Amino acid sequence: MLSVALRTLRTRRVTFLGSFVALSLGVALLTVTGLALASSLDAPDRAPERFAAAAVVVRGQDTLRVPTPIGDRTQELAQPRAVPAGTVSKLEKLGRVVQDRSFAVRAEGRPGALVGHPWSTAAFAPYGIDAGRAPRTADEVVVTGGWAGPGERVRTDRGTVRVVGTVPDRGFEDAVFYTDARAARLSPLSVQLVVDADATAVRNAVRGNPGVRVLTGDDRRYADADPDRDSEALTAANSLFGTAGGVTTFVSVFVVASTFAFAVAQRQREFGLLRTAGATPGQIRRMVLAEALGIGVLASTAGCVLGSYGAPHLAAWVVDGGLAPAWFTIGDHTWPYHMAFWTGLLVALCGVTAASWRAGRTGPAQALHEASVDTRTMTWGRWLFGTGLLLTALVTLGIALADDPGDLLHRKTYVTRPMLLITAVALLAPVLVRPLTRLSAWLPGAAGMLVRENAAAGLRRTAALAAPVLVTVALTGSLLGATATLNEAKVTETRERTTAAFVVTAPDGAGFDARTVERLRAVPGAEVSPTSSSTVYVLEEDMAFLKSDARAADPEALAATTRLPLAAGRVSGLDDGSIIVNEEWERHSVGRSVRVWLGDGTKRTLRIAAVMATGTGDNGVYVTPANAPGASVDRVDVALADGADTGAVAAGLHEAVRAAGGQVLGKDEWVAAVSPKSDPPTRLGLLLVLGIALLYTGISLVNTMVMATSDRVRDLAVLRLAGATHGQVLRLVGAESLMVVVAGALLGLVVAGVNLAGMWAALGLLSVRPTLGLPWATIGVVVAACAFLAVLASVVPAGLALRRRAVELAGLRE
Repeated sequence: MLSVALRTLRTRRVTFLGSFVALSLGVALLTVTGLALASSLDAPDRAPERFAAAAVVVRGQDTLRVPTPIGDRTQELAQPRAVPAGTVSKLEKLGRVVQDRSFAVRAEGRPGALVGHPWSTAAFAPYGIDAGRAPRTADEVVVTGGWAGPGERVRTDRGTVRVVGTVPDRGFEDAVFYTDARAARLSPLSVQLVVDADATAVRNAVRGNPGVRVLTGDDRRYADADPDRDSEALTAANSLFGTAGGVTTFVSVFVVASTFAFAVAQRQREFGLLRTAGATPGQIRRMVLAEALGIGVLASTAGCVLGSYGAPHLAAWVVDGGLAPAWFTIGDHTWPYHMAFWTGLLVALCGVTAASWRAGRTGPAQALHEASVDTRTMTWGRWLFGTGLLLTALVTLGIALADDPGDLLHRKTYVTRPMLLITAVALLAPVLVRPLTRLSAWLPGAAGMLVRENAAAGLRRTAALAAPVLVTVALTGSLLGATATLNEAKVTETRERTTAAFVVTAPDGAGFDARTVERLRAVPGAEVSPTSSSTVYVLEEDMAFLKSDARAADPEALAATTRLPLAAGRVSGLDDGSIIVNEEWERHSVGRSVRVWLGDGTKRTLRIAAVMATGTGDNGVYVTPANAPGASVDRVDVALADGADTGAVAAGLHEAVRAAGGQVLGKDEWVAAVSPKSDPPTRLGLLLVLGIALLYTGISLVNTMVMATSDRVRDLAVLRLAGATHGQVLRLVGAESLMVVVAGALLGLVVAGVNLAGMWAALGLLSVRPTLGLPWATIGVVVAACAFLAVLASVVPAGLALRRRAVELAGLRE
């Protein structure tokens, strides 16, 4: 049978070429996402930047460590502590000590991320004067780069300064160097210092101070700003590539298995003839498996080669889109190739196994009959697995709604959950497609009857052609719909929570000083509620050490400008000995005490004053300013006093924050600004996850249509001999393609609807008034694209084939 398999590969070129294309592209996608995922696992070691020339750096406690029965648990402190004064005195006896300070500086028309430092720390980078001189008075500064030159006066939020010198730009910061005395007044807290002494002596001096670290060698990079930015950026990229890889794997496996099974199902007449000629069922199965093995090896190899060329382009795209750091490249990894190759080969073999068993069971007397009309399209295997997956999807959805509805809002959940339903519907497609074929009844005359009967006679073909459309529409509706629904829910939460007329925000990474807050309070007609961003840590179940975002606010002012989604308690109950938590906390009963650690690591036991509903998961906690040490005001909600003029208050607010670089937004502007829709990397990430899958399903749709049309040349020729014109036959082929697309799109909409209904129910249970965000416009574009591709991929091959005489085509051998 091996020789027969080889001859079949030559005679059925279109069928096997279609299988080859589907598998090679699927393996290529697996290779690309696998290489990207492998390359995002480890960040390169970054050398010290600001302290590359420093002997020893001593850093105050910046990590909170809590012992638990299963070992210590750690969290990074939101407000690191200074090195204790007694320790500083000991270090000064060992050698010169230079205290480091970093603070944001804002200047109109200048770089947006200016950072101030004492001039004494410039030598540790090292920075060297290349023009001018060092600062000597409080209003003199030295700057990096060429954005300002010696003699130039610059107006900043820290006062007007005169540039007296410049140093070369080292690429990692835009620095403004003040005199040491002026920097100490601008930023009194110093969390690290440089010691010119022997490292061993320094370690002995700091012994007995928990959390204080002595940094030497490459460890000095931990004294730089955001030393873990590379690993954090890779964590986000890794999550993205993992999600994209999961979706790609599912789509590839789904399409490849469907294509190979369809390729075998097309050959029922051929298998019948072989059985009539004396071939045993086992020989037919071995022949089909041998063909799949040959195509699988060649296509998987080609896919790996193609993927190796595509992966660098993906890396460049994610870097340009800000989804990965600028240094991200594809590394030299081998396991993605093995994973993609063996997955592709295994899927190819599995895809034909069930079909080969069905072909082998066909009796010689039934073979030719089954070649004309599909019978027993629903085998016990399809019923079993299709029904089982459908019940699994629905039951797990019900369990999630009853037990943890918030889990349905997580990206990994709403990305992976549609896969169960898609697979279940695809397996049950022959049953579901049959009633949908009656949609062609609107076609006039014999055309509608032919479209309907051709689809009903070839249910396997119809289901196989509808499968790519089903996947495309279901993924588009489920992923984009879930994102839109969740984003709309977040917007609704923000709008309902915000009762202030204006929201004043500080520049990114900075806060308002006391003078700016007082100027805001002095605006006539404005009732202000200054709040600060902080962090609270809690140990739950004696093993989970969790970090919660916190806002520090005065309870009376908070109640006047914000409507918290309280499930129990009152905002007025918040004081310096209490906290407002949300229902996600293990302890969330009003009046109970909870042990927490504040942003600087201080341990406190606070009483629960109120409990907020879980919502979409971003409610965080609220404390008073006394429980947010070191946190600066970064947001001020402003309500209007009775009779206040809105325009006058707005003008006063703008003037109050002009020097500080703050932004004044109306309520609607604020809601729009914090909307998740305004995050370009999120949109690009979703485009990556969805775009790769949709591109592949589009190609597979064309591929499957070409395979199906090439197999029906004799049927089309018979129509020509029966009197149909060339145009009528082509219109019939196009109508059949459109009917298949419509059927697949309707099944995809059902899948998307069930998934979004689950998210809608989850949001309702979490006390959020949801609005379903099914992306009708995008779905319409996707369906139109599928229809265009399907018609093109069926009509063009049919038109080319019908150029030959109908008598010749009707006499073609199988």
